[in-house]
Amino acid sequence: MERTTTATQTPHTSPAPPDAERLRRWRMVLGADSADSTERALTGQDAAMDSALNALYGGGGGKKPNGRGTGGRSAGLGASAPSVARWLGDIRTYFPSSVVQVMQRDAIDRLGLATLLLEPETLEAVEPDVHLVGTLLSLDKAMPETTKETARAVVRKVVEDLEARLESRTRATLTGALDRSARISRPRHRDIDWDRTIRANLKNYLTLPAPDTATTAGATGTTTGTVVPERLIGYGRSSRSAKKDIVLCVDQSGSMAASVVHASVFGAVLASMRTLSTRLVVFDTAVVDLTDQLDDPVDVLFGIQLGGGTDINRALAYCQSRITRPADTVVVLISDLYEGGIRDEMLKRVAAMKASGVQFVTLLALSDEGAPAYDHEHAAALGALGTPAFACTPDLFPDVMAAAIEKRPLPIPDKEHQP
Repeated sequence: MERTTTATQTPHTSPAPPDAERLRRWRMVLGADSADSTERALTGQDAAMDSALNALYGGGGGKKPNGRGTGGRSAGLGASAPSVARWLGDIRTYFPSSVVQVMQRDAIDRLGLATLLLEPETLEAVEPDVHLVGTLLSLDKAMPETTKETARAVVRKVVEDLEARLESRTRATLTGALDRSARISRPRHRDIDWDRTIRANLKNYLTLPAPDTATTAGATGTTTGTVVPERLIGYGRSSRSAKKDIVLCVDQSGSMAASVVHASVFGAVLASMRTLSTRLVVFDTAVVDLTDQLDDPVDVLFGIQLGGGTDINRALAYCQSRITRPADTVVVLISDLYEGGIRDEMLKRVAAMKASGVQFVTLLALSDEGAPAYDHEHAAALGALGTPAFACTPDLFPDVMAAAIEKRPLPIPDKEHQP
């Protein structure tokens, strides 16, 4: 099935009759050992792509480190950095980036490629992506000095790509939300929020007399009215002082790797906005405050230790101790909620923060990976406190934060399926 997904996404370079093309595709999907009935020999680029696929998926599903198994195929990645680097270069030549990332992920899981990522030659050949960053972070302590600079360059490329994708929309969305959240009662004409002003003054609705039907052509005699705006509501103008305090509390257990990467990038973006005061806290069974490193998300990521247990209660206790303006604070917990600490204390702490005026958001994941695994019982308990837990994509995160800042209902995706 893995091979089917990869091969069928690969474009061919020359036109072929429908039947021949159909046989070609089946041959690419099934591999040589299972496709004798197609009587289709591969040549040129097709043969090279098939060899790259066999190295990863051939020989019994890659159960052995060299890619060989009982199927009789001789292809494999081998155990040396040069052979892996060549294979990584081949797949980048023959397959689109999205497929390359899937194949790299499979190679890490099936063939023990993680160990070879400690070699500079291998790292220079990989296609950087969020999952690769997570793997590198987990290997950080074992990484030799000769590899660390290359690893940082790989991580920086991913971070820069994410920033380019996410920063402008995050800034625009949150700047608008911050301005709307700072209402003023004597706005200039251009700063009037007409929608809120009209709704606030509906009680001042005045009925006007009907027009004179004798002098007004086409008049129907119906009455009209107007709203007298005794109280104007306007948008606040930006100031240099922080309007909101943001606390990102991020679970750094191994399953949260992609979420950690995205949270670090968002933390750096939020920290660069003068109207926000942003704190980034990561935790497993210990709590680490990385706020002073937010000017460089790469430094943040290499300050994170993926893996270990989870003590959400301890992390929230630390975050709670740093809150000085509850009514102007948004706490975002990013965790799969598999709590290793004191569950009841965790829930009491969330309830206390909400009661003090804190806007509390629980994200089961901050990634594009789809539905995450999480503790359903804890998610339901948080939902009962008025804090629904849900997975959030990076593209949705600015809207979630804008809603929290404005104290609006959160834009929860597939709300009917949430715990």
